[in-house]
Amino acid sequence: MSELLVSATAIENLKEALCSIYWYKSPLRSFLGNCISDNRILSQVDWDQYKRQIVSDIVDILCKNQEKHLGDIRRLISEVLKMSNFRHLEELEDGKKKADRARLAIRALKKSVEDNENKAKEESAIKKRRLENMKKIQSSQAVMSKLDSIKSRYFSLVGAKNVQSRGYELEKIMYDVFELFDLDPKASFRNVGEQIDGAFTLESTDFLFEAKWQQYASNASDLDSFSGKIRRKLDNTLGLFLSINGFSEDAVRIHSCGRSTILLMDGADLMAVLENQIDFASLIVRKRRHASHTGNIYLKVSDIFN
Repeated sequence: MSELLVSATAIENLKEALCSIYWYKSPLRSFLGNCISDNRILSQVDWDQYKRQIVSDIVDILCKNQEKHLGDIRRLISEVLKMSNFRHLEELEDGKKKADRARLAIRALKKSVEDNENKAKEESAIKKRRLENMKKIQSSQAVMSKLDSIKSRYFSLVGAKNVQSRGYELEKIMYDVFELFDLDPKASFRNVGEQIDGAFTLESTDFLFEAKWQQYASNASDLDSFSGKIRRKLDNTLGLFLSINGFSEDAVRIHSCGRSTILLMDGADLMAVLENQIDFASLIVRKRRHASHTGNIYLKVSDIFN
């Protein structure tokens, strides 16, 4: 395991594995004592409690400060994953069933640990690519100059009174953003009575684009309308909905359920791109992967930085 905090899923699977592997409290206590460097932790729990409660209490004590006890937690997981001999269980009544249960619990723990590590590697790769892209942009005066120009145009729209013309200008600004990051943009077009604000291609996936700059947060009906446009396209098509003033909680919750085909972006996300805190392509890749992992289609740039 790499040096990262252990996921909540892995912690719960560790508890289940410990309960399944050790049928009696005495060998359980011996095992825990050999793995945990501070044996005072073992004395903090009531050993007259049920085994499951004892295991839960000890692991919870360790997890209250994962950074301090990370070595002990990792050692516990590592030693559990090494276990392959369950003769002590097989000798009990209904022993085969007990041993099989222990094996299943260990497999579940192993999978959760691997998933946690894979996610960490993916996050690291995204962060590395984002930094590389930022350096690439910063090294190109032409790109930086264009980005500054786009940002100035965007700022000039903030106080615009004509909402409709401001929306048109925002579409042009986003077209230039797509073009700057080599995303093969398409301008606003009408398709069988449907108005599409734009389109671009990222990592072989076609995105349709919708932009709204209104006084209120975009609501569920706004997202319903855009989702309908996406569903009428090919299966590989996704949508990016930019709402400068964000989205209502109901809209995000409703459209984060099930297999959504849209990603959400707000004015803070756009400003991060225009101020070169993150390049546009990395932002969308990060949003898409977060949505595929969690179902949440509204990952904010502040959460990415955190």
